[in-house]
Amino acid sequence: MHLTVHDDDGLPEVSLVEAGLDATNAAVAALCNVRPLVVFARVQAEAVVGGALGRTWGECCELRQLWVADSHRRCGLGTRLVREFERTARRRGCRLLYLETFSFQAKPFYAKIGYQVAAEIKGFEDGIIKYLMIRDLQSE
Repeated sequence: MHLTVHDDDGLPEVSLVEAGLDATNAAVAALCNVRPLVVFARVQAEAVVGGALGRTWGECCELRQLWVADSHRRCGLGTRLVREFERTARRRGCRLLYLETFSFQAKPFYAKIGYQVAAEIKGFEDGIIKYLMIRDLQSE
């Protein structure tokens, strides 16, 4: 047996590893209960100018991505998206929401709307820090 190292995650073997891990996880965890949670902000009923993407599982909710178009920033849309995301998570029975953000992204925004840093990961280039942030959804 020998090991090989690659700089390409598009190799066919990557899919094999991912499928193997998915099968192993599915055998021991109720991943079928993971539900996507998506909130969009639209203008003119069609054009998407923002979105919050994540998932719920049991009492936990993960906000994976938040985006607001440049033309709609600094007017409260990001907060509205997150609050609707939180409301929906609460209706699904979630008690905790968590997310990851880098120091060059939205840490001050999340802190302003009630998220707290649970962990910091240092060592990225240019002094960049990755934050795990959480919010107790029962506090409101």
